[in-house]
Amino acid sequence: MGALARALLLPLLAQWLLRAAPALASAPFTLPLRVASATSRGAVPTPGPGPPAEPRADGLALALEPAGGAANFLAMVDNLQGDSGRGYYLEMQIGTPPQKLQILVDTGSSNFAVAGAPHPYIDSYFDAERSSTYRPKGFDVTVKYTQGSWTGFVGEDVVTIPKGFNSSFLVNIATIFESENFFLPGIRWNGILGLAYATLAKPSSSLETFFDSLVAQAKIPNIFSMQMCGAGLPVAGSGTNGGSLVLGGIEPTLYKGDIWYTPIKEEWYYQIEILKLEIGGQSLNLDCREYNADKAIVDSGTTLLRLPQKVFDAVVEAVARTSLIPEFSEGFWTGSQLACWTNSETPWSYFPKISIYLRDENSSRSFRITILPQLYIQPMMGAGLNYECYRFGISPSTNALVIGATVMEGFYVVFDRAQKRVGFAASPCAGGASVKNRLPSQEIKRLRLDPWVRKMPWRKAWQPTPIFFPGESHGQRRLAGYRP
Repeated sequence: MGALARALLLPLLAQWLLRAAPALASAPFTLPLRVASATSRGAVPTPGPGPPAEPRADGLALALEPAGGAANFLAMVDNLQGDSGRGYYLEMQIGTPPQKLQILVDTGSSNFAVAGAPHPYIDSYFDAERSSTYRPKGFDVTVKYTQGSWTGFVGEDVVTIPKGFNSSFLVNIATIFESENFFLPGIRWNGILGLAYATLAKPSSSLETFFDSLVAQAKIPNIFSMQMCGAGLPVAGSGTNGGSLVLGGIEPTLYKGDIWYTPIKEEWYYQIEILKLEIGGQSLNLDCREYNADKAIVDSGTTLLRLPQKVFDAVVEAVARTSLIPEFSEGFWTGSQLACWTNSETPWSYFPKISIYLRDENSSRSFRITILPQLYIQPMMGAGLNYECYRFGISPSTNALVIGATVMEGFYVVFDRAQKRVGFAASPCAGGASVKNRLPSQEIKRLRLDPWVRKMPWRKAWQPTPIFFPGESHGQRRLAGYRP
């Protein structure tokens, strides 16, 4: 730089520094700090690995990642195994010395319970007498589900989660000594982790839940998130799929795009509000009260997408009418039959996408989650050497609408208890599921949706009819987590 240029620029630089000094002094920070995730539209970022810094006045929580932090989110990636048919489970170590168990993750109940005695369908159980840190509380608890129930002794013991935490935590735990239709053939877990609110805890909400204990002792934010990577893979096959449960925050590597949030209407289940369902881009023409008359919840412990009977009937009629299959056996819709094609055929292109519209945090807007055919037309183990068989991943409900594992496998789902909202983002392991698009505010206000006016514009020539084989009924493939 020449002498003349320096003479001109240096005074200007000095004036800028003098003017900027007050702003720099009042800035929240002057060195870049990593914020764990970029969420949508004014959403509060969630801390990354390590204990969170105190929230700032502007609402941001920053992750400083000091050495020896209580939680490591990256270590929680791929800490789940399972599938939508048998559930996704997490490894835990309970007691002193530690006893390793596999625990079903269930957002539709609130008790933490493990097998406390041998059972023909499980390979291990927690022996409380072998743990020097186990303390009984002196009472029993019974929990009943849609199908199945268990009774256990209530006590407390230390629990370690090997992937993600470097400490043990003292929690309430029920040791199951009696059960009916709870531990089923083929399951690979021997306990259940209820992650819903304390309102659902048995025998009463005064029994502190596992996650409330973890938040208090590990000093993590009151939030967790799930990714289940089973979309398009066989249900209840010989192998297992991966997944992630991030306790205390959001891991940015587990989703793509924005996270879209819908408010939690009531803190018991994760109850949300559904405004509209579309099949192949066309509305079902149902009043939105049909979707929410009892409740609509997000529940990882329910296998399928469960719909109130009237909604289920409308969905079946629309899927059958807009698919590229000339005719279906009634048993396919009820779950008593599987549809089978030759091994060279993949049927997903024959079926329409399903979209669920949820109310946005701004109550005058909504967003949609799109359910691909590979989520609700689910591959099963083949009925013969030359066939690939599929089940219908939607079932009727006597009351509630339940977004179960079948749908959740398409998304990264955030349970933000601190801000009373559930978030959805596209999951990289789901291959094409999307979360986007708002309804205009005038349609939200109407609460009655446009009728079908035409056939699907993408309708093509009919494809060969599948062969139907006997299959499980819908009632036989629900997990324990849903209580209507």
